[in-house]
Amino acid sequence: MSNTLSVDPKNPSVSVILKAVEIIRMGGLIAYPTDTVYGLGANALNPQAVLKVFKVKRRPLGQPLPVAVSGLKMAEELAYVNERGKRLIESFWPGALTIVLRKRPRIPPVVTGGELGVGLREPNHRVPLSIIEMSNLPLIATSANRHGVPPCVEVNEVVSQFDGEVDLIVDGGRGARAVSTVIDLVREPPAILRQGPVTRGMIERVIGFVEEP
Repeated sequence: MSNTLSVDPKNPSVSVILKAVEIIRMGGLIAYPTDTVYGLGANALNPQAVLKVFKVKRRPLGQPLPVAVSGLKMAEELAYVNERGKRLIESFWPGALTIVLRKRPRIPPVVTGGELGVGLREPNHRVPLSIIEMSNLPLIATSANRHGVPPCVEVNEVVSQFDGEVDLIVDGGRGARAVSTVIDLVREPPAILRQGPVTRGMIERVIGFVEEP
């Protein structure tokens, strides 16, 4: 069975965060609450840990995984943040906008499915932010669900799918139904890959025209 620990999502226990940090540093997996849905997390710089995420999600290799960061500074360590990216970060982070930027070499190819871009987001939630800040590591931020199954918004859904397959489940209460908006800034013009709470109109007021699929 996976260890399940409850936290106050606005003021999480330091002991729980440190336990999560220990697991992440050792190459383990955690499930954790975010401002959108529950996420599955691992050290995004550890290829072996990332492969475990694919395995427990039953997700085909080659599909990119998003990465959670603690803000612009960490984003610039992982990707080449252009002017449009900076404006979007200033406007919508922390929040429900994942920005695909050209990755730096330190991001393992398995994270991006061999593609040039990596999707980065600063979640507006103290649990993942505390884990990232205390570990000083970017966190895989894919939704907690088996491939092809709706994302988990309740911790009991996470337990039913992943009990025994992750090292720690952090219970932060109910999540939101909506997943983040994803915008690809590697393309020209930029393109919205997935619609979420941050709308096309909101984005265009910041960076101008963007395409939709």
